[in-house]
Amino acid sequence: MVILNWNGKKYLEQFLPALLLSTYPGVQFVVADNGSTDGSVELAAKRPSVQLLRTGSNLGYGAAANAGVAILDAAIDWVVVINPDVVLAPGSLDEMLAAAGRHPDAGAIGPLITTADGVVYPSARHLPSIAVGVGHAVFGWWWPKNPWTRQYRQDAAEPVERTAGWLSGSCLLLRRRAFEEIDGFDPGYFMYFEDVDLGDRLARAGWTNLYCPSATAIHLGGHATERTPAAMADAHHRSAYRYLSRRYSAPWQAPLRLLFRIGLSARAQLSKRFAAVASGASLPNRSVHRS
Repeated sequence: MVILNWNGKKYLEQFLPALLLSTYPGVQFVVADNGSTDGSVELAAKRPSVQLLRTGSNLGYGAAANAGVAILDAAIDWVVVINPDVVLAPGSLDEMLAAAGRHPDAGAIGPLITTADGVVYPSARHLPSIAVGVGHAVFGWWWPKNPWTRQYRQDAAEPVERTAGWLSGSCLLLRRRAFEEIDGFDPGYFMYFEDVDLGDRLARAGWTNLYCPSATAIHLGGHATERTPAAMADAHHRSAYRYLSRRYSAPWQAPLRLLFRIGLSARAQLSKRFAAVASGASLPNRSVHRS
């Protein structure tokens, strides 16, 4: 298990002990820390069963995940990459591994993710096409039930085991062979879209992204983005441009890339001025009742 940390002490304090107790004996734990200054490094260092990896600075999500996976024992076939503010429900790791056994072509497996109050987060989505992506970006923040957002997020889809275009990077079970075959996450993404890009490249390499809703997790969410919202708005739109410009990279598509750059730059500025734009489309009204 590779736990990605940046100033997440309050979450590590609360959830790390339970995580250590809830998984199989012999699981190797790595906390990949991106230059935290809140005492979370010292907290992780006190745990003898946790290997602390200091990346040296805030490398971003994908680069830290790659570094954490790289120091795991070479015999390890499965890796969970998880945020410190995500709580896996008991038995969820078993469910994801069982699903992987049913789908030998699965390179990544993701659980059903909810917010703290049980609202289902759309964590298994289609890859963004131009039309759907533009519709989602333009209309999602003020018309969350628009057809483009609903199609992209699969809002009406029942939570059943299925393939997806990409899965949320907040909690992923990765087949290490598939992950290493595509050289892991693209470290060029500081934050956002690295999971979209990973899902895309896994599919291009012949692997599938498998949604496994019998496994569940709670994502308390956003502790890193809350600290620097303006910087995160810029990072989000830079990452969106990086993804789209690589997907539409042919010389004759240069005008399209220019339009992407102009549109995303404008939306980034709006995101920094208006909280509604920054928060995007509200979640669909689907809940999971927990006992």
